[in-house]
Amino acid sequence: MKFAFITAAAVAALTSTSAFAADITGARVEGVIGYDSPKDGTGTFDSEDVEVDFDIKLDGIVYGVGLGYDFAVSPTLALGVDAEISDSSSDFEIEEEGDFARLSLGRDLYVGGRVTTAVSDKFNLYGKIGYTNTRIKFAYDFEDEADSASTNLDGVRVGVGGQYAVAGNTYVGLEYRYSNYEADVSRHQVAASLGFRF
Repeated sequence: MKFAFITAAAVAALTSTSAFAADITGARVEGVIGYDSPKDGTGTFDSEDVEVDFDIKLDGIVYGVGLGYDFAVSPTLALGVDAEISDSSSDFEIEEEGDFARLSLGRDLYVGGRVTTAVSDKFNLYGKIGYTNTRIKFAYDFEDEADSASTNLDGVRVGVGGQYAVAGNTYVGLEYRYSNYEADVSRHQVAASLGFRF
């Protein structure tokens, strides 16, 4: 009787542990949307060596798609890889008496690594770090002379977040990330996600 009880407890523990770990391993895909706050910097654009000081907050909305894969290290810990492509509505415009200028942020590419830990059978916490590359665009129309240019900036992104399983393999998440680029450009983002783990 005692042996049967111990065996049953062990099986239950193993089953519970497997279910616990399943939430932090495997492939995942997610949609991302949130608040984008780029700041500061001076850059030289490729077109006619236009130098622009963008020391203005260009707050906007970030939106994109992320992919990843997590490998189990223990029942409650996983190491993973992340990739994301996003865009932003962040821009700054000046228009006066027919003259016009706009500085805006374009697509952002990210790839990096992440560490995930299972807090419960539904809630995970993670940290991430990796390479990011953003595009900055500048356009103007002054006294009937118009031009536009863009430049890409390399940088490093770090972030922390959490994910909560809502139904089956579907989860919702919230993440804070900070990116630091060349030319003293940086950005803070808070992004919500809706994802599916395979």
